[in-house]
Amino acid sequence: MSSKRILMITGDFTEDYETMVPFQALMAVGHRVDAICPGKASGDTVATAIHDFEGDQTYSEKPGHRFALNADFASTNPADYDALVVPGGRAPEYLRLNKEVLTMVQHFFETNKPVAAICHGAQLLAAAKVLEGKQCSAYPACQPEVELAGGHFADLEVTDAVTDGNLVTAPAWPAHPAWLAQFMALLNK
Repeated sequence: MSSKRILMITGDFTEDYETMVPFQALMAVGHRVDAICPGKASGDTVATAIHDFEGDQTYSEKPGHRFALNADFASTNPADYDALVVPGGRAPEYLRLNKEVLTMVQHFFETNKPVAAICHGAQLLAAAKVLEGKQCSAYPACQPEVELAGGHFADLEVTDAVTDGNLVTAPAWPAHPAWLAQFMALLNK
C-alpha cells in the first residue's frame, strides 16, 4: 500500500466518531490526513458532538471532544491531495455555505479522486452539485437533499456503506468498518 495524502474538511460540531475514527484509522495504516476548517489554522480546535441512537425519533446529541486541526485552511490546495474525507454532524450544514469549501469538494470529483462522506456529509456534496447520477447514502434525514441534487439515495442498514465510482458513503458512524474498508480499497487502486 502506498501512502496517500488525504484532506479532511470539518468544522465545529462535527460528529465526534465520524471525525476522530477515520482521522486516526487512516493515519494508523500509513496515510497522511490533513484536517482543516474555514477560518481556522493548524493547532486550532473544533468542537465535536456525539450523536447516538437511543430509541428517540432522531439521534441525541452530547458534547464531544475538542478535535485539533493539523493544517491551515487558508493555504490548502486540493490539488496537493489524493483523496477527501467529509465527516458528518452539524458542520456540513454551514460548511456548504462556504464557496471555497464547495470548490475544494468539486475538485475531487472533477479529477476523479476518492471521496468518503458519511452521515450529514451528503449535505456538503449536494451543495457542491457533485451527486448527479450517483448512489449516495447518508443519514436518512438527508435523503431529500441527495435526491434534489440528482443523486440516488442508497437506503442502507446503518452498518453498511456503498461505493459508486470514486465516492464511498454511509449512513452514520456504525458503518465505519464497511465505509473505511471501501474507502481504503479505492485508495489502493
